[in-house]
Amino acid sequence: MELKNIIFILFFLVSILFFIWSCRNLVHYMLVAKKKDNRFDKIGERLKRVWVIAFAQTKLLRDPKAGILHLIIFWGFILFLFAVIEAIIQGFYSPFTLSFTGMLYSATTFIQDIFSVLVIASCLYALYRRFILHIPRLEVDKTGKLDATFILVMIILVCVFMLGENISLVARQNFILGEYEVRPVSQYFAGILYSSPGGANSFYEFFWWAHIVVIFGFLNYLPYSKHLHVLTSVPNTFFANLEEKRTLKPINLEDETLEAYGAADIEQLSWKQILDGYSCTECGRCTDSCPAATVGKSLSPRKIIVDIRRRTKDKAPLLVNGVTSGEVFEKTLVHDYISDMELWECTTCMACVQECPVMIEHVDSIVDMRRNLVLTESQFHPNLSNVFKSLETNFTPWAFNHADRANWAEGLGIKTMAEDSNCEVLFWVGCAGSYDDRYKKVSRAFSTLMQKADVNFRILGFEEKCNGDTARRLGNEYIAQMLIQENIGTLNRYGVKKIVTSCPHCFHSLNNEYKQFGGNYEVKHHTQFINELIDEGRIKLKDESAGTKATYHDSCYLGRYNDVYDPPRELLNNINGFDLVEMERNRSKGFCCGAGGGRMFLEDEEGGKINVERTKEALGTGADTIASACPFCMTMLNDGVKHLEKSGEVSVKDIAEIVLENLSIEV
Repeated sequence: MELKNIIFILFFLVSILFFIWSCRNLVHYMLVAKKKDNRFDKIGERLKRVWVIAFAQTKLLRDPKAGILHLIIFWGFILFLFAVIEAIIQGFYSPFTLSFTGMLYSATTFIQDIFSVLVIASCLYALYRRFILHIPRLEVDKTGKLDATFILVMIILVCVFMLGENISLVARQNFILGEYEVRPVSQYFAGILYSSPGGANSFYEFFWWAHIVVIFGFLNYLPYSKHLHVLTSVPNTFFANLEEKRTLKPINLEDETLEAYGAADIEQLSWKQILDGYSCTECGRCTDSCPAATVGKSLSPRKIIVDIRRRTKDKAPLLVNGVTSGEVFEKTLVHDYISDMELWECTTCMACVQECPVMIEHVDSIVDMRRNLVLTESQFHPNLSNVFKSLETNFTPWAFNHADRANWAEGLGIKTMAEDSNCEVLFWVGCAGSYDDRYKKVSRAFSTLMQKADVNFRILGFEEKCNGDTARRLGNEYIAQMLIQENIGTLNRYGVKKIVTSCPHCFHSLNNEYKQFGGNYEVKHHTQFINELIDEGRIKLKDESAGTKATYHDSCYLGRYNDVYDPPRELLNNINGFDLVEMERNRSKGFCCGAGGGRMFLEDEEGGKINVERTKEALGTGADTIASACPFCMTMLNDGVKHLEKSGEVSVKDIAEIVLENLSIEV
């Protein structure tokens, strides 16, 4: 054994032990969080998710330029593992090579050479984007910039030293490649940088040691860097929520051991939410897509997650070491790190979750903190007092008389379930469809369509209550569960199996979240249902040209939450002479109207108006009609059109109204 091997073994042991100690601390800090969260089910599905999201980088590739850049760096590092393993084993036994793997060695040496150049170029371009182009979402504080720069420089050094090692190796071998070696880049530069094998050995040893030191230095820096995601992004993707229909986890309100509802500090979060904090790359994709941040409000989804990590770093080490008092304990995550205003500005549109390349669940953490404000601290906007009171007494967010819930249907001859429960489908009207003057017209239009199609449907009338979505997203899980359980009792009493609704919020709750409480129903959105009626020939569109240019606004709860993008567009495209033009932000990249997450009932206290931002985009298409499929979206877009003084030029219509206008007399 040479002196080199002895020094390496000591260096290796110190580096690995320090790395293990750092990781052990991170795990202990993560387990400070006490909220139960089982993420160890469906291993096969989780592994598939890891391959698609983490290794194939599909989310990053939604932004092709940055995605390809990161893909090269990521796979470069994966492929460099062979070189790292070879170098580490050489530290124990100098003559070792992986050449015994034959053609695999040929492939790895070739790929390492090519990817070294590609990764260096990608890192330099990443620095160019950050410091010359100043990409807005990459703008962070001074510490963040230094950290990003340090990491990118470290990656460049890893590649440079690895190339230097291989170039010197080729020269040391008298410019003859070893068996199965394929190193085109190294061989080319060896001929330029060395005139003879003499001296190449010294340079080889220098580059070998430099490569080893940078690799282990990089490894031990990661647990203390925002680039900790290099270690945690794959586990975070593995443990991500498998539900494609994004639901909130219920609180067990009957659990007498709960000392508080929601999360005021890191102890009330789950280990996965702490892992989210570890995994944040601060890439800014979440904030870049956030409607609140876009119009200049305080909310930044990136900041929310970074603040969770920052609070964990400040408090968890003390808790782990048994410290329970001091200046740090005089603060809390909510209020001191994350302001109340930030939490209330979220529309729960899920754009942040959709765009996050490492599967962070921002909305769950925001709602958990809202739950603390509402249920534990009773600190919320005065407007919400009226909303919660109305939900408890009138079973709607608005102060309408519950007995008037079915007044919209007067003169249409629609039966209630109480009158006759023998029906094909239940029409769940929703609060807006029952009380809002504009959306009552949509309820009547959709009912007329069903009547023309001879659909045997019923409504619940005053037995229907708010689905609970508004209360739940605002953090009032108590009222939400009360409404959900009462509605399930009513639906099950009538033996309801199939439901159709024109409200995406009702659709999402009834179809996905009611299952958490024993309510299992087949639920259709009215755009899906109307499509089926046309496909079955129960209604027919007229042949005359509509002569309309329209754009369609994707509802967040219909699109991102439930992946319903095509049915509304299919309906509009099937109308003769209907010119459908897309807004720039559409489908999964659609921009929120600003009403979700209970924001419908809160005023804008700072920044611009989300609905005006979206309406400007709609008007920019030159459309004379803005088509929507959600009562909240319709209200917000109508307000936007009025604000921009375009009411006389552009109309906002629900798809049911548009279909009814273009219905053939012959059925």
